[in-house]
Amino acid sequence: MENNKTYRLVIAGFGGMGSYHGQLVEQAGGIAVHGVYDPIEYRMELARSRGFQTYDSFEAVLEDSEVDIVLIATPNDVHKELSIRALQAGKHVICEKPVTIESAELTEIMQAAKQANRVFTVHQNRRWDEDFLIVKDLFDKKKVGDIFHLESRVQGANGIPGDWRQLKAYGGGMLLDWGVHLLDQLLLLTDSQIHSVHAELSYILGTEVDDGFTATIKFKDGLTAVIEVGTTNFVKLPRWYVKGTEGTAVIRDWDLSGEIVTRNREVEHVEPKPIQAGKGLTKTMAPPSEESTLRAAIERVEDLSDSFYDNFVAVLEGTSTTAVPNSEVHRVLTLIETIFESAASESVIVKEF
Repeated sequence: MENNKTYRLVIAGFGGMGSYHGQLVEQAGGIAVHGVYDPIEYRMELARSRGFQTYDSFEAVLEDSEVDIVLIATPNDVHKELSIRALQAGKHVICEKPVTIESAELTEIMQAAKQANRVFTVHQNRRWDEDFLIVKDLFDKKKVGDIFHLESRVQGANGIPGDWRQLKAYGGGMLLDWGVHLLDQLLLLTDSQIHSVHAELSYILGTEVDDGFTATIKFKDGLTAVIEVGTTNFVKLPRWYVKGTEGTAVIRDWDLSGEIVTRNREVEHVEPKPIQAGKGLTKTMAPPSEESTLRAAIERVEDLSDSFYDNFVAVLEGTSTTAVPNSEVHRVLTLIETIFESAASESVIVKEF
């Protein structure tokens, strides 16, 4: 992609994600890491060892007229403050997820971006995950018919990572950490409004924030979804389980192992034969006959969209619209707030949005 200049970016917060962004930017075109700021000295030393210049303060970043973009990769509780300060200083801003702890804070950032006439976007990078793109292709092309139910999970057995992610004041917990990704993906799969939400949070590990959650979300078009994040699962359930009117698809993990099983419309219905099930017989739960179904492997899909950073540069150049609209991010935060509300009240929240 051709562009008119190389945009200079400073990373604020050089922990795991900040350092990772440094690698991503180096692979992108039209954008370069100009420097790094982090209040922790060993991270500054790491940045310098990678050839990045460092700043003594965040204010020094904002005062540098050569800086075009500030990337916020700090703990969640200061995203709003740093984003607004950078926007008011005339910088474009990329913010890590979750962009804010509350949806109202994002509204404030959006207003600041509009007033400053600067671009603000959120790094919802898992919109580009291949497993998600495969499921979206199932929806778009109706490969298992009209999809009426899906289950999306990420599970592990390592507990809550890091330190601040275990603290409520910093916006910790798995709903805000991994949940924001899975819910963002879900809302991209259907144009329907949400009808109701029921959720439970897990506190098995004894921390002040959730170590996992399960949410059942119903949409006005009839689609139901179960979204689950767990950090105490020594045996994992499939990453995706998708049911349609013509078949079922499963993606077991990020290695894209799985299969698609659909009804074979070329043969007439074959009555299932009873099978032994425990101490009894069942015909209802017997597998369908081989001739009445078709089996296919999970197929990779070609992603023709720009990468996150290529899209961001194109937006700055005025040749594209943002791949992660702030209105969509705001809807995800509203859904997260509704999940917290459902779990706290132990009730189904009927709420259309």
